[in-house]
Amino acid sequence: MRFKQYCPLEGLDALKLINCSCILHRYFHATPELCFRRTNNDLIQENDSNKKTSRKGKFVKRARTEPPVEAPYVPPKLKRTTKSVQDKTIDIFEGMTIVELAKRAGESISTLQDILVNVGEKVDSEFDPLGIDMAELVAMEVGINVRRLHSGEGAEILPRPAVVTVMGHVDHGKTSLLDALRQTSVAAKEAGGITQHLGAFVVVMPSGAAITFLDTPGHAAFSAMRARGAAVTDIVILVVAADDGVMPQTLEAMSHAKAANVPIVVAINKCDKPAADPERVKLQLASEGLLLEEMGGDVQVVQVSAIKKTGLDSLEDSLLLQAEMMDLKARIDGPAQAYVVEARLDRGRGPLATAIVKAGTLVSGQHVVVGSEWGRIRAIRDTVGKLTEKATPAMPVEIEGLKGLPMAGDDIIVVDSEERARMLSEGRKKKFEKDRLRKINEGATEALEPSDEECKRVEMPIIVKADVQGTVQAVTDALKTLNSPQVFVNVVHVGVGPISQSDVDLAKACGACIIGFNVKSPSSSISLAATQASIKIVLHRVIYHLLEEIGSLIVDKAPGTYETQVSGEAEVLNIFELKGRSKSKGDDVKIAGCRVIDGCVSRSSTFRLLRSGEVLFEGSCASLKREKQDVETVRKGNECGLVISNWDDLQIGDIVQCLEQVVRKPKFISSESGAVRIEC
Repeated sequence: MRFKQYCPLEGLDALKLINCSCILHRYFHATPELCFRRTNNDLIQENDSNKKTSRKGKFVKRARTEPPVEAPYVPPKLKRTTKSVQDKTIDIFEGMTIVELAKRAGESISTLQDILVNVGEKVDSEFDPLGIDMAELVAMEVGINVRRLHSGEGAEILPRPAVVTVMGHVDHGKTSLLDALRQTSVAAKEAGGITQHLGAFVVVMPSGAAITFLDTPGHAAFSAMRARGAAVTDIVILVVAADDGVMPQTLEAMSHAKAANVPIVVAINKCDKPAADPERVKLQLASEGLLLEEMGGDVQVVQVSAIKKTGLDSLEDSLLLQAEMMDLKARIDGPAQAYVVEARLDRGRGPLATAIVKAGTLVSGQHVVVGSEWGRIRAIRDTVGKLTEKATPAMPVEIEGLKGLPMAGDDIIVVDSEERARMLSEGRKKKFEKDRLRKINEGATEALEPSDEECKRVEMPIIVKADVQGTVQAVTDALKTLNSPQVFVNVVHVGVGPISQSDVDLAKACGACIIGFNVKSPSSSISLAATQASIKIVLHRVIYHLLEEIGSLIVDKAPGTYETQVSGEAEVLNIFELKGRSKSKGDDVKIAGCRVIDGCVSRSSTFRLLRSGEVLFEGSCASLKREKQDVETVRKGNECGLVISNWDDLQIGDIVQCLEQVVRKPKFISSESGAVRIEC
């Protein structure tokens, strides 16, 4: 407005002058090159609008006369998603540099240096070597899984005993064979006569050689235990009963051994029985892809009898020969690397972990990290419970002094100090919790739009308590196999040890059933509290019985599915027609004289009329009489008069079916191998 007061021009000329002043104001603050470019463009646009001069200059936009070239579409690079990072696993080792760790993790060097500063590590250069513990901490902060690589260079390498795992189908004599080797009786101590734990012990052979044996359960529910046994072993003894042959768990044990790349020695047991047929077993094994020595392969076969104690010398020779061919050696000095076979909670000694040392020497008093737990080794005991100061490779020991109960299958890592152990344990717990929440969120996202069948699914919450960690995992996995489209088995809490008051409180809050496997009966106060809260406590020591009872509970809780079934059939023998009825009673009526040939005919049910096998009509019953009396049901062999609503086209020989809605419950099915399922 002020400019307009001092401007003598009006109209279009004034507007042009204002625009020019604005342009000059913008150009005053621009560079000379930009000013020249903008001036040229403005002049070109003005000339084009007035059409007075032709287009000239270097920056003239020429019109395209040719069609555009069809270039192939190149999709943009997608950004790395969080899921792909968390599923990534990298190898780390002692002495790796920050540069190498950043390259493997796919992160910048500055990011890793900031993490190192935050955890209190001094960083001088990106080429400084890192400890393997610190490398794992950095990788966990980034959100990447790691696999530790241990080097044995410069260490003392000496021969070590072989670790042998006995695997096979349930009740094929695995534990009895080990009893014969060590002249003890373990199966008699097991509930129900079957092995339900993964045990480790050392057997000194008559030749003086020592062999570490792992005994694995044969029931289908203990697949994870067998997989752990195959992962830590050197040789697998595949026990097959001569009178039973190859069974499902036999094939599973073979697959575990092949996956772990472990040699197999076949022991055909129960050869003393009259029905024994070792040749048939050999043919079955060969048909499953196991190359036996007799057929040109490298798998040794030994025929034994655990009861008669025959063939044990040949089995020992086969094991020692296989171990000699493998030339088993391990690092003796340096920090130990061990593998947790089983873990349990003792009331007096606290968390206990049964482990096998793979390399190095485990010494009492060292700080260790086991999975996400840590502690200082307070005591080391051998297989007979005797205290020892150290454990050498291939030696099964039980360690105590951990702050918490580890998981079966965790690695034992020796660290320098308590601070480093606590830091590494906290980092692993944080990573584990993040992964657990991520899986829960992914499952919740997939279940945002449930179908109609899923909406009718009933949830059955369960709390599992067992004596050892491996059994907890086995029972949990077996219960999850009982999931069905009608009932969802939700294991809300698991733990090792007896049933406590906190378990009852949790079950009361979520309406869960408490399962105690191989644990002591709860005290009277806990039992009374559970009874008052209407909480069911199931106690068992044999996995068969436990799965049968839980399967029955699931079947009872399932809502079932409604199905239409034929409850009765009647054949039309004659047709009667009532004519000349009054208007108040309706039109003419046709009555079918029938005889019930199967089942029962009910008046309240739906009727279906069939003629020559073809369905003509479905409807309700208007009248059902027997001997001129109205009745509700007519059973097989009796005659009746039947009137079908809204249907008069009846012929002699027609079949009338009586339909009814029934609720069909699912079935609990248990196979001979021990595998269970719910069939709907």
